[in-house]
Amino acid sequence: MEFIDLKTQYRRYQAEIDARIKKVLEHGQYILGPENTELEETLAKYTNTRHCLTVASGTDSLEIALRALNIGPGDEVITVPFTWISTAEVILLVGAKPVFIDIEPDTYNIDISKIEAAITPRTKAIIPVSLFGQTPDCDAINRIAAKHNITVIEDAAQSFGATQNGKRSCGVTKISSTSFFPAKPLGCYGEGGALFTSDDEMADRMRAIRNHGGLKRHHHPLVGMNGRFDAIQAAVLLAKWPHFDEEVQARNRIGARYSEKLKNCCVTPKIQKGNTHVYAQYTIRVPNREDVAQKLKGKGIPTAVYYPKCIHEQPVFAPFGYKHGDFAVSEKAADEVLSLPMHPFLSEKDQDFIVSAVQEAVR
Repeated sequence: MEFIDLKTQYRRYQAEIDARIKKVLEHGQYILGPENTELEETLAKYTNTRHCLTVASGTDSLEIALRALNIGPGDEVITVPFTWISTAEVILLVGAKPVFIDIEPDTYNIDISKIEAAITPRTKAIIPVSLFGQTPDCDAINRIAAKHNITVIEDAAQSFGATQNGKRSCGVTKISSTSFFPAKPLGCYGEGGALFTSDDEMADRMRAIRNHGGLKRHHHPLVGMNGRFDAIQAAVLLAKWPHFDEEVQARNRIGARYSEKLKNCCVTPKIQKGNTHVYAQYTIRVPNREDVAQKLKGKGIPTAVYYPKCIHEQPVFAPFGYKHGDFAVSEKAADEVLSLPMHPFLSEKDQDFIVSAVQEAVR
């Protein structure tokens, strides 16, 4: 049994994927080729934003956004400690200070009630993470940010395809970032990511930073990086794109079915009012996680833990003085979350087998 079944996906779309890749090999424009432009236009339209910029990775996308905002030493960026390290590591990469606040216990997203107290005159941005596949209340976050004249960057690495009150993730804040890592809801066959904005000036700055700090060859007004996305990976995404809505619907159906069948034996994901969820991970909570994971493994069922240790407890963040106990909700989640196999091709038979195994394991 696969945790995320990319092999079945490839077999289903093989002719389209192979044809798209072959076209790149034939024209030879491997970096920022026509596939990049086509993909950017497609995804901008999908998210109802004016600009999409494909980049080399989800991590690069966040760093580019911070650099475009001129965030650096002496500045602070608010985010959460329960996420993949990229969210906070990019804050260090630009020389700024991460300021962590806790999450909500049921959605795993940022606790909006704690944001305002964390804002100081040095705060330049908030990076809320749309964890596991749904966004936090971005309208509320945007209102707080506007009041204090700071920018919101949605880290939508896991939520591309989700909606909030009819608006798509990646189209609900001034800048948004996503990832095309193979395991994501829309994944390529390598590293990749994208940035979204409807701010023309910000889009130009991010494009320049993506390409060594310049929009024109041999002219570099900004400190940039090599953050370009290659055309073969763009071709893979374009081949998958016609099937994406169908896959999102399948994720919704499979996630809802998991929750209905598991609701009486463990904590299942809560969907915030107004949200849809793409279940980049289908994550339950159990107090005896290691025991449950081992029992499932014994039956051939793979599981994963996103994330077993909070960022504020990682050694690289020790200089900021955070310690265990500072973010009790995040820490408890890190001790209890367990992700089950989740992908659009999961059969009801396999899902029922997983559900029965979980029910037996938690008794």
